[in-house]
Amino acid sequence: MLPTKIVLIGAGSASFGLNTLANLMMSDRLHGSELVLVDKNSEALSLVGQLAEKLNREWGSRMEITTHTDHRTALEGADFVVVSIEVPPREKFWKLDYEIPLKYGVRQPYAENGGPGGFAHAARNIGPLLEIAHDMEDLCPDAWMINFSNPMIRLCDAVNRYSKIKVVGLCHQIYMGYAIAGLLLREDLGIEIEAKFSNTAATISQMDIRRDFARQAFSKIDIVAAGINHFTWILGIYDKSTGEDLYPRFKELWDAYDQNFEPLTRRVYQFFGLLPVAGDEHICEYLPWMSDPITKPWEKYDVMLYEWDLRDAKRKESFILIEKMMEGEVSINTLKDEDSEGAVELIQALAGGGTYYHLAVNLPNLGYIGNIPDQAVVEVPGIINGYGVRGLGIGELPQGVAELCRRELTTAQLCVDAVVHGDRHLAMQSLLLDPVIRDIDVAKQILDNYLETYKELLPQFWH
Repeated sequence: MLPTKIVLIGAGSASFGLNTLANLMMSDRLHGSELVLVDKNSEALSLVGQLAEKLNREWGSRMEITTHTDHRTALEGADFVVVSIEVPPREKFWKLDYEIPLKYGVRQPYAENGGPGGFAHAARNIGPLLEIAHDMEDLCPDAWMINFSNPMIRLCDAVNRYSKIKVVGLCHQIYMGYAIAGLLLREDLGIEIEAKFSNTAATISQMDIRRDFARQAFSKIDIVAAGINHFTWILGIYDKSTGEDLYPRFKELWDAYDQNFEPLTRRVYQFFGLLPVAGDEHICEYLPWMSDPITKPWEKYDVMLYEWDLRDAKRKESFILIEKMMEGEVSINTLKDEDSEGAVELIQALAGGGTYYHLAVNLPNLGYIGNIPDQAVVEVPGIINGYGVRGLGIGELPQGVAELCRRELTTAQLCVDAVVHGDRHLAMQSLLLDPVIRDIDVAKQILDNYLETYKELLPQFWH
């Protein structure tokens, strides 16, 4: 099946489009493939298309490259459809998702994947993603969808339950576990990085140092984690060269480390016995103790909000960077340092290029986690080859951890059902099961405000 046809939807994405593109072009196994770039933003698409042609020439990738603003014209005969989409403007809407509940006294901790904001975020993205999936049913029914879009659990669940398309979700958050382990075990592992990072928040200022720790740790240890997206739990830490279990040593160092480092993760680890991978600002969305207006736990644990305005500016800077590459002011070879996020390795393996182990795949649960409902979307290590993507069975999670995951999965599935059917009662059930919500009438006020604000994007709720 190599070479193959790959469709990249959301090719202009500042978060995932550029690094995925670069890694596709660098792959020797994928040379000669057909690469189709899709983005509704014609200006961004044109720029990325020009860059792709330059990479193709200078790196000798021998790919056939086309660009499309409509995914329907791109899908026929595709083997892989890589999706990284957001209903724009991403940062503006995310900020609204956070601010609207504030009017009714609900201060959610982050508003991206859980909480009322997770509902609104999913509601906007489910329709466009299912449209792609249903067009795939007609034009490339055997293709794999590789999804990077958030909220990961809800979007993968929508495709799995409301289409016939095979879907796998990829997320890089597992590497935060490697960064934390590298920081704590630095002397034991011989990691030579002088600086330290102070938290795992998605602040731009500390991204490079965390990435350096993660890369060095990855070369020395294996981490096994499982759960649900942005809420996975470390089950084991092993020395790659000896197989030694390093979890006891990690816990010893963690207990002695700065108590202000990831204080929420610290408390959860203390009482539930496993370390959550994703860091405070992601796990806070799924916990029922993070929105009390009296105790203000977001202050106690110093949970940071997303840098909406700074990220919006950074997104624009990425296109300036592409322009500089086209003009020769910046070398295109700087892209060779970009991480693939796993899409390229999955494509190579699924297309018959061998067997690949991936640290974290989001798949319908087929017994991979024994005490999580079947077909619910879980995140586990996976084995990928020409037969497909298979999760690794990890047994059962501790009962308390499993219950936290099950509650979020039920909330997520009700959200998906509500959005697909335009059902306000199911939407209310989703919000009322969400750990952020404490009052029925407040939940209805938030839902009504969301649906009014996003009325043009969610017409199914207004029939």
